[in-house]
Amino acid sequence: MAGMFIDVQVDDVVAQDRELAQKLVDVCAVDIFARGDDGTLEIVDENLDECVLCDLCIQAAPEGKVRVIKLYED
Repeated sequence: MAGMFIDVQVDDVVAQDRELAQKLVDVCAVDIFARGDDGTLEIVDENLDECVLCDLCIQAAPEGKVRVIKLYED
């Protein structure tokens, strides 16, 4: 489920890659990402609206594999 202001979409290939999952967990300052018990990526829905749009998660993943979608107009 998306937050009120943003949604984050992660390609399944990235979410299943334990190394990339850890990289996303490490770069996010507001804990939008977590690792599940099996080491794969999970999105912490209650933290989505804390996103500061820094793009570090987008830069940490292969191009186009992580998307931050604004649900509002600028």
